[in-house]
This record gives sequence, structure tokens and C-alpha cells, in this order.
Amino acid sequence: MSEKIGIIGLGIMGSAYTKNLSAAGFEIVGFDVNDERFEAQGNARIKRASSPTDVVNQVDKVITSLPHPDALIAVADEISKSGKEVIIADTCTLKISDKIKARDILADKGITLLDCPVSGTGHQAWAGDLVIFGSGDQASFDKVKPAFEKMGREVHYLGEFGTGSKMKYIANLLVVIHNVSSAEAITYGVKAGIDPQLVYDVIKSSAGSSRMFEVRGQMMVDNKYDENVSANHLITKKDISVILDFADEMGCPTPLFSLAGDIHRAAIAQGRALEDTASVCAVTDNLAGVKRK
Repeated sequence: MSEKIGIIGLGIMGSAYTKNLSAAGFEIVGFDVNDERFEAQGNARIKRASSPTDVVNQVDKVITSLPHPDALIAVADEISKSGKEVIIADTCTLKISDKIKARDILADKGITLLDCPVSGTGHQAWAGDLVIFGSGDQASFDKVKPAFEKMGREVHYLGEFGTGSKMKYIANLLVVIHNVSSAEAITYGVKAGIDPQLVYDVIKSSAGSSRMFEVRGQMMVDNKYDENVSANHLITKKDISVILDFADEMGCPTPLFSLAGDIHRAAIAQGRALEDTASVCAVTDNLAGVKRK
């Protein structure tokens, strides 16, 4: 008999979770406020729920992938009224204070919320190439872990609630910096008169490479940023804000990250908000006076 699991939020990441869990034999009970997203689920074995409450009434474990804190709080409020004890594993990148608020709403009704953000782009999620940063009640995490193992290549339990988010902030800090450094390297190569494809092919296997150079470098070479978008600038802007706010709380300077964040914001100012964040390369091209077809 197949195991059932709920997915609330069927955007870029939630759709990837659904695809990989369905392929692994899970039966999915899914909900999204956007009806059109169900049409994008392909051959995934997914039963359409009418609400978050409808999801939890059919399963005992739920994974959420929601776009902003208001959505998480709204889902927590609704589920708390269901009367059903269920484990909710939240994979969003949000402020820890927002997650604690949702956790406390649910805990009052005997419902467990886990803080389990994931590291990886939408393309990596689709390929099952995520890293999961789990935190919260360990016994509850262990019950969700088999599903996480089908969604990603590495699953980590990190301890008390909120530690998963802290680790995700660290990961995203590096992603933002490496994204800009990759763009700067491609622009530097073009300015030096080297074919950008040759730069990518040679550097991706060198000591100077990074995961972001490997993942987004080809888009930078192709100079096309509006196809197969894995994470746009609006999503990244939210993540940058969350990381900077937490850095301020700790009193921790982030000079490289802050500068890289400015380059991402420049892409938005240039009308690239919905493009893949690889389009920071268009910003570095502009700064260097590089014009490509």
C-alpha cells in the first residue's frame, strides 16, 4: 500500500516535490490557491484537496512550500482549527520569528511544525538534487525523513527548531555571492576576448568553480534569462532581506553579501525582476561595457 503525504503549495518547488515523491511511490494529496497549478503536475499521482484542512484530514504528514509568511500563518490558522494531529514540515525560507509564530499557533492544538528549509534551485528540486536542513522535534522529523530522502540528495537533522533556517541563511548567503562572482567571471572573460562558452567549459572543472557557476553559468553564457527560470529576483530579494535582517539582529557584518545583494537589486531596477537570477550577468556586462547579442 502506498504511503500518503500532503503538499500545500504547488509552485516551482512544490511541483518538484510532488513529481519526485510520486515517482517514489507516494500518493500525494495536494492544495494550492492557484487552480492552474494542478494542470502542471503532469503524471504525478496527486489527489486535489479543496483546502489545507482537506489535506490534513486525509494524511498525517504534510510538506508546505509557501511564498511568504502571511501564507504560512494563514495555513497554520486554518489547520489549527481542524482538530487533527498532524506533522507539518515547512520548507520555506522565512524569518525565524514568523516560523515560531506559526509553530505556536499549531502547538496550541497539539500539531507539530518542523522547520525544514531546502537548499537548491527549482531545476535542482526537479532533479531531486536538494539538500534538506531539518530542525524541530526529532521524532516527528524522523517520520517525514523518508519523504525528504526522495526529494533530495542529502537530508540533515540539525537540532532545535530554527536551526534549519539559520543553516539555510548561510547557504543562501553563499548562493548570492557565488551567483555574482560567476557573473563577474563570465563578463571578465568576455571583456578579455575569450568565448564565454570556453570560459564556462574550462572553469567549471577548476578550483575556482562553484555550484552556482555550474548551475547558472550556462545561462550566463547563453545570455538568456527568461526561459526555464529556477528562481527569479523577487524570490531572491525576499531571501536577501531575511538574511540581512538576521545579520542585523546578531550584529554580524556581511560585506560581500551586502554588495552582492546590491547587484541583484540592480537587476530588478533594470526590469529583470521575473528573470532567472543568473541575469546578474547582464548587470556585470553593463558595468563593464560588454555588449553581447
